[in-house]
Amino acid sequence: MKTKKIGFIGAGNMATSLIQGLIASGHTPENIWISDINSDSLQILSKNLNVNIADNNIALVNGVDVVVLAVKPQILRTVAEEIATIIGRLQPLVVSIAAGISQSSLTQWLGEEVAIVRCMPNTPALVLTGATALHANSNVNDEQRDSAENILRAVGISLWLDNEAELDTVTAVSGSGPAYFFLLMEAMESAARELGLNEHQARLLILQTALGAAKIALESNESPEQLRKRVTSPGGTTQAAIECFEQKGFSAIVNQAIHAAHNRSVSMAKELGAL
Repeated sequence: MKTKKIGFIGAGNMATSLIQGLIASGHTPENIWISDINSDSLQILSKNLNVNIADNNIALVNGVDVVVLAVKPQILRTVAEEIATIIGRLQPLVVSIAAGISQSSLTQWLGEEVAIVRCMPNTPALVLTGATALHANSNVNDEQRDSAENILRAVGISLWLDNEAELDTVTAVSGSGPAYFFLLMEAMESAARELGLNEHQARLLILQTALGAAKIALESNESPEQLRKRVTSPGGTTQAAIECFEQKGFSAIVNQAIHAAHNRSVSMAKELGAL
């Protein structure tokens, strides 16, 4: 990636993960700036990662090519309106990782001509195994698309969407998705303990099984359905469990849950955009 000066407004967990990923992938700390209302967080990041601290958000924007908005959605409008004038004058790329804030809201707050990429990362980015979807507005050029993609690819996989509305689906699938798997692990652990395993035994077996299943799926050209059928022997223990899932409406429950998350994402965007 061509060297870019990148500024992060917000020094929380996701920003920290992105910075760590960038540095691990070869981006020099001297080209990274951060600002945050929490001076303790800034000092810790500066000490641990050797990145630069900006005195304030306007000073940060003034010195970078890419501005990453990594603040809570509830305060994003305040931050955006604070930096709107200098953003409009310098025209850096703006990358937003704030959930639920639409590009139309960002454009309203920052200006019509601003190049904006909206992203939906997920929490596994904290351990560099994230999944991120991105959508660019019409002001974003090819070089800026590459810059945004490289920032998010530093913490996992990334993919582009043609339609911003699809980010609501991404939110429901990969954004909220880790919690779905944690819920399944939680239920499996409870059942295993009822059947005699202790907490440590149950958790270790379940975590390794989840990791192994994901690894097989990632490395295979077969669909999840095909992989499931391959490990489900007729009349065996797996078939007994799968039939129980199906009789209880497992697929329908998952479908309903993801639709509920999608609908909530749509409604939250309307609520947050009005703040």
